[in-house]
Amino acid sequence: MSVRVRNLRSAATALAAVLALLLVPLAGSAGAVDGPVVTLSATQAGAGGSVTVRGSGWRSHTLLMVLVCGRATPARGVIGGTNSCANGDGRAVTTDARGSFSRNLPVAEPPVPCPCVVHVATVTGAEAEADAVLQVAGHPVAPLPAAPSDGRLSVLSDVRLTGAGGLLTWFGAPPSRTLVLTVGNTGTGAIKDPVFQVGSAHGVFAPQWDDQQWHGTLAPGGKAEVRLPVELSAGAHGDYTVSLKYDGRVLAEQPWGVGRPWGVTLFWILLGLVVPAALFRIGMAVVDRVRPRRPGAARLTRTLRLPRLLRAAGRGTEPSPTNPTLPWFAPDSVPGDPAGRLSAPHSDSPTSPTTPTTKGPT
Repeated sequence: MSVRVRNLRSAATALAAVLALLLVPLAGSAGAVDGPVVTLSATQAGAGGSVTVRGSGWRSHTLLMVLVCGRATPARGVIGGTNSCANGDGRAVTTDARGSFSRNLPVAEPPVPCPCVVHVATVTGAEAEADAVLQVAGHPVAPLPAAPSDGRLSVLSDVRLTGAGGLLTWFGAPPSRTLVLTVGNTGTGAIKDPVFQVGSAHGVFAPQWDDQQWHGTLAPGGKAEVRLPVELSAGAHGDYTVSLKYDGRVLAEQPWGVGRPWGVTLFWILLGLVVPAALFRIGMAVVDRVRPRRPGAARLTRTLRLPRLLRAAGRGTEPSPTNPTLPWFAPDSVPGDPAGRLSAPHSDSPTSPTTPTTKGPT
């Protein structure tokens, strides 16, 4: 009886060993089904160096892209997508029939701070990705942004633009307004210091987004009024559309008609009139200064001037009863006066050629 029990125990032990041997490959295959795996030859390297990247558990004959990315962890993935990766130094690799690969990757500094990873993702086919931690020596490190909460923002009131333009806006200063709206948290988690994206679009052009943070905390079911400044470029005019986006969703859009800065137009019109007139005056002054003077110009000008007596007669006024002064007589030698008769030449003058000179006694 004891021999039979002993034989049964030996058979059970042998059967357990056989089952264990059969379950080991199954466990390995189950682990492979969990997802692709990436390992590195070194967990730390400096820019300019290289590491060997090995992978397993991928689909066979699949094209993969291998990149060094910042602002990333294996738990949260790459925050910001490929914009956080050194795309220019990436490498492509194709898996073999077993879904494995090995590739040498140069280490480059990503455009954002670490924590950094080596990110491997499929290029074609079903999406799959895996990350391995890599410390890039000498590259700055910054904490990751807070993980998104379960909160959800919704607009509860009409969006409006408040404010008005001033005199400087009329002369081309940047137009500015304030975007005012009431938002509420319809999610299950609190939202702290949300970052909104405010964009302005003109015509068919895409909006230019600007990140603006609102400081405050919105509890689940709470609401608050949000005021965000909006500013366009200098000289902007026409029909614009102001958009508000949060967490990748456009929450609101508001049209904005911006008037033309007529002060700038008036300035250019005045400039077009004043500058030619000033240049004409300067040119005439230069011509008047450099042109040669004719010798008889001053004498001709004096000759053309009318005597004072004729000018007075032309105005219809009586001439003055006083004796006029003729141009070829001195003021005190007018003909008819005693002095004038003495000074004027006549037949009795000693200098007359008809009057003999008398010679006095010697």
